[in-house]
Amino acid sequence: MTRPLAPTKDHPLVRWTLTAVALGFIGLFLVLPLVVVFHDALGDGLTAALAAIREPDAIAAIQLTLTAAAIAVPLNAIFGIAASWAIAKFDFAGKGFLVTLIDLPFSVSPVVSGLIYVLVFGLQGWLGPWLAEHDVKIIFALPGIVLATVFVTFPFVARELIPLMTDQGRDEEEAAVSLGASGWATFRRVTLPNIKWGLLYGVLLCNARAMGEFGAVSVVSGHIRGLTDTMPLHIEALYNDYQYSAAFAVASLLALLALVTLVLKSLLEWHFAEEISAAHHH
Repeated sequence: MTRPLAPTKDHPLVRWTLTAVALGFIGLFLVLPLVVVFHDALGDGLTAALAAIREPDAIAAIQLTLTAAAIAVPLNAIFGIAASWAIAKFDFAGKGFLVTLIDLPFSVSPVVSGLIYVLVFGLQGWLGPWLAEHDVKIIFALPGIVLATVFVTFPFVARELIPLMTDQGRDEEEAAVSLGASGWATFRRVTLPNIKWGLLYGVLLCNARAMGEFGAVSVVSGHIRGLTDTMPLHIEALYNDYQYSAAFAVASLLALLALVTLVLKSLLEWHFAEEISAAHHH
């Protein structure tokens, strides 16, 4: 009687075909677009590309993107740690509902989330008249961009930490508390060392999403060039103005940031996998 082949012993033709299809998809949808971006960015020469990046509106867009990410990412890290700690270490009514709420930005269109902020904080929104009366600007200003960025990115850290902290269990924290450690000391000396790689990984993904966000930020920004345009919005504005080389030059900078994020992500995955392997070994 012939024994069935193991999943890892398929016919070589099947393996080669699947590998070719996978590489074809990666080449067509990932590598080729990156090549086109960098090729078109240098279409008018390196000097023109650097000039497009140094242009005042581009500098303002870069600064705004980095500022929004610098505010949103730490807020999401704090929220992610708090939410994952509560979900993994405690039992309480509504835990499943909280997990569902954390996933909400994954199911809501970024454009819809931006529109919700306009309906709440806009001039004709629920809080608009009160904000205008007290000269507080949220929509078409940095606070609105930060709020939209926080909303679309807040699941990333929590979603990395919840399964990690759940797998680790509560034994170490309970032992620390039984020995007299305070809540802060328990977190700093027990919990944080155990989740550091997962936390860095989640923060990295959150930062990448924050810098590349378009839909929600587009709705709340007002597209004021030099003031409320982030890098993705500035790229769109340049492209719509038929400044293709300048648009691709700024896009290449955003792509470089994405590639740096990818390299760091791979390094963190490697460290994370080694740590897990070492833990299983012991």
